Amino acid sequence: MGGGGWSRTGAYRPDLAAAFLAEQESELARDDHGFGAMTMAERWEDPDWQEYILTGGTGSVLDQIRVVAPDDTREGPFVRPLTDAEVRAWSPTARPTESDWTTALSTGRLPYPDRAAANCTVLYDPTGTPTRIAYWGVTAD
Repeated sequence: MGGGGWSRTGAYRPDLAAAFLAEQESELARDDHGFGAMTMAERWEDPDWQEYILTGGTGSVLDQIRVVAPDDTREGPFVRPLTDAEVRAWSPTARPTESDWTTALSTGRLPYPDRAAANCTVLYDPTGTPTRIAYWGVTAD
């Protein structure tokens, strides 16, 4: 089987790691995927959660453990922010709007990462003010 792509946006925070954790909590509030009130740290220590993620996953930010540095290319269920050069490849202003991101993703100018991985980038309003964070990834299955 091949992994399935997913995408969504979340609230902007200057600290991408904190924004990611908040997005995970928001996702858990919508659907705990049958694992109850476990924290994300507890989930990643649970072999049943690991198996769930590796054999299908949630198709969301819950499939990743944490945000890593933009230059960190290790395999694993991590969220990697795009580098400035990667953003400029599909958004020459380096201040992409949500529409720019959606178009780049749907046309293939912005690729999905490898299986069991995700990327993120800040999105801006037309005046250049950060407004959202885009997340997109591929399940592990």
